[in-house]
Amino acid sequence: MLEVRELQCRYGDTQVLYGVSLDVEGGEVVSLLGRNGMGKTTTVRAIVGLTHFFAGSVCFRGHELAGSASHRIVRQGLGLVPEGRQIFPNLSVRENLEVARPSARSRRGDAWSIARVFELFPTLAERSRSAGSQLSGGEQQMLAIGRALMTQPRLLILDEATEGLAPLVRAAIWSAIEQLKGDGQAILLIDKNLEALLRIADRHYVMEKGRVVWQGHSRALADDDDLKNRYLGL
Repeated sequence: MLEVRELQCRYGDTQVLYGVSLDVEGGEVVSLLGRNGMGKTTTVRAIVGLTHFFAGSVCFRGHELAGSASHRIVRQGLGLVPEGRQIFPNLSVRENLEVARPSARSRRGDAWSIARVFELFPTLAERSRSAGSQLSGGEQQMLAIGRALMTQPRLLILDEATEGLAPLVRAAIWSAIEQLKGDGQAILLIDKNLEALLRIADRHYVMEKGRVVWQGHSRALADDDDLKNRYLGL
């Protein structure tokens, strides 16, 4: 589904990605791991067209995305839940979801509706008339996920899925991610909760200083204490 090959990015004169390659297959959950500042967010921003890459390729469902505007990439079926959530603070919960719905001309089908988002996150149904600015951090993250789902993504990307959230909210979001996986949703996610990632994700990529230094399945990562200590600080 997603094929990233030899991606290179820089900010000004400083190069931050050095040949990053990764894959996500249909229905697969894949994590991108590493300490802060290792290039994880830059990688996902490059994939969805928010950060320019000067070398490499991003191919999604057979289509090269290099040079495409981010709104066109969303229409291809890539949905991003960005770090920091970036919901619309002056719009209600329902309005935040409604504005993400594709236009009739560009719809691939309405697998995700507001009602279905409310089923996934019942708290949002209770706060449907509340402005985004009135929500807690956890509720805002639920809304950001729901908004991304409303774009009808074939691949959902979550950057820092549960960072900084209360334990009960984190548990609710991990439960939702497990439900999405059970429904066959392909997911690429960044998070620091290795226990949850080892349980849910099929495969993992570990980044260090703008490079992928390890990739493999959950059992191999769980059994490699040296790898976890060296690159994840665990």
